[in-house]
Amino acid sequence: MLLLAFIYLSLFSFIGISLYRALQFASLPMHSRLELYPVPKEKGRGEYGGSYYEEMNWWTKRREISLVGELKEMLEEMLFIKRLFENQRPFWWISYALHLGIYFLGLWTVLLFVGAITEIAGLPVVTPKGVNPHWWTTLLYYGTILAGGAGAALATFGSGALFLRRLFNHTLKKYTTPQEYFNLLFIFAVLATGLMVWSADLGFNYGRAIFKGLLTFTPIEADGLLTLHIFLLGLLLIYIPQSKMGHYVAKYFTYHKILWDNDPNLPGSEVEKKVKEALSYKPKKTWSAPHYQQGQSKSQGM
Repeated sequence: MLLLAFIYLSLFSFIGISLYRALQFASLPMHSRLELYPVPKEKGRGEYGGSYYEEMNWWTKRREISLVGELKEMLEEMLFIKRLFENQRPFWWISYALHLGIYFLGLWTVLLFVGAITEIAGLPVVTPKGVNPHWWTTLLYYGTILAGGAGAALATFGSGALFLRRLFNHTLKKYTTPQEYFNLLFIFAVLATGLMVWSADLGFNYGRAIFKGLLTFTPIEADGLLTLHIFLLGLLLIYIPQSKMGHYVAKYFTYHKILWDNDPNLPGSEVEKKVKEALSYKPKKTWSAPHYQQGQSKSQGM
């Protein structure tokens, strides 16, 4: 039961901390507006980097916004890491291997969950010998193997290759922090133990058994290696949203609320209210530097 309780704790922590981080980002004061063009939500102008502000007397005219364009751009970045592909092609290949592997493992998790429900309903995903397999269980069985195998292989390669590239690339090494090395090694350790567990159970029967235990609140049977893998994976799930790897939470706010926020600041508008509110904030911390000491006037600081 302790192992089952730990899995519940790690799952709820991952979801809860991710939601908490999202609420934190959503409640932050208004950012410094960047207005970096092209802005995809500029309907009919996003492709060439134009703006609603091009129009003569733009403030008197109706503004058209394309949420479809914005969603398309965000999905291209989230699913394919578009900007890294355009600007750092050699680095993109290994980074995308890691991310694509994670996406496959996400699909694998969903298939394990559906497989567990299927077995609880009385339809075994592993069909006994001499019994014609059901098309649904066949689809689940081989789909789980393909998604899990591809995901584990790609993510293991990506995390290991990223670690080595950051370690031996002279330029990247300058900007890589100890935490980034730790993050990649942590992911690699979880995946490596997962591959070792998988080598003894190619059909991922243990995965469906774990989900059945979670759904029916029954104890999980696990040997030493599987217990180690579950423990490391649980710790990773708790750690991810609290670390730099939690950027999946900030992605929406970075693009939608910062890079592409070009809403006009008109009298009486919501933007004007937010600007006034932001101006009322008093800094909670002070700072100083050789050219500026606390208490100096602007002329003295210069």
